[in-house]
Amino acid sequence: MFEAVQAATQRIKGRAHRTPVMTSRTLNQQVGANIYFKCENFQRAGAFKFRGAFNSMSQISEAERERGVMAYSSGNHAQAVAYVGQLLKIKTTVVMPDNAPEIKRSATEGYGAEIIEYDPQKASRDQIASDLASREGYTMIPPYDHLDVIAGQGTAVFEMMTETGPLDMLLVPCGGGGLLSGSAIAARGLSPACQVIGVEPALADDATRSFHTQQLHVVKNPPTIADGTRTPSLGKLTFPLVLKYVDDMKTVSEDAIMEAVQFLFYRMKLVVEPSGALGLAALLSQAVVPKGRVGVVLSGGNIDAATMKKILSHSF
Repeated sequence: MFEAVQAATQRIKGRAHRTPVMTSRTLNQQVGANIYFKCENFQRAGAFKFRGAFNSMSQISEAERERGVMAYSSGNHAQAVAYVGQLLKIKTTVVMPDNAPEIKRSATEGYGAEIIEYDPQKASRDQIASDLASREGYTMIPPYDHLDVIAGQGTAVFEMMTETGPLDMLLVPCGGGGLLSGSAIAARGLSPACQVIGVEPALADDATRSFHTQQLHVVKNPPTIADGTRTPSLGKLTFPLVLKYVDDMKTVSEDAIMEAVQFLFYRMKLVVEPSGALGLAALLSQAVVPKGRVGVVLSGGNIDAATMKKILSHSF
């Protein structure tokens, strides 16, 4: 799989942004370690998902391109698939929940995707998308359970480590596990001694429970502010990859997530969505005690005004 991440890095070169790595002296002093943030909030379409979408969609056949692509997502993957479809002239159809953040829905429509809305309390997005794909002949590009998507997501950490050099620890947000497993594969290839830790909201702790019990757990429609982690479980591909390459899983509270978004906004002048701030939340809440040189993936910056207002006005 490391070779797949290397190949993906070359494939997306010049198409995905090489996002900056940023630091904060204030944070380093506060936690007693050197923290390096990979800022995927500056990625095209506002999140790391562009990497996996481009790596997978750029490899489909001409016949598949003509028929179009199908995806399902609460937001960031939807935007990424729609944007890549626009760039590669591929028709895109996306199944999105009716409670998806408005900023993510409008961006997805703006990139030209047709949106199929559903009620997550009553229907399964996977089933809706699968039925549509079968009927219309679309090629399915799932948000995380796809080898080319996983390899594409791993390019963020590949880039970071080629810039920072070896790291002692890496903190990565976890929803369906595509970013986490891809990042862990990249870290193992470039810095074998690096400890890779996935971070989830405590309200959406399916992957953490799955990791520690080695049995797949499901949490449906968790009420976390980190909407990018509302996936019900790890996937058939990502679950074994997480077990193989990840060293530990930790959870953080809703307050810790909001504190991290506030810190990034006020201290570092970065707009990061709640899902993207999970790694920092683990550091600030001491769910993870850092050591040495620590990489943190800020996975995205697609946050609507109402949610940001709620977080910035929240007192602890």
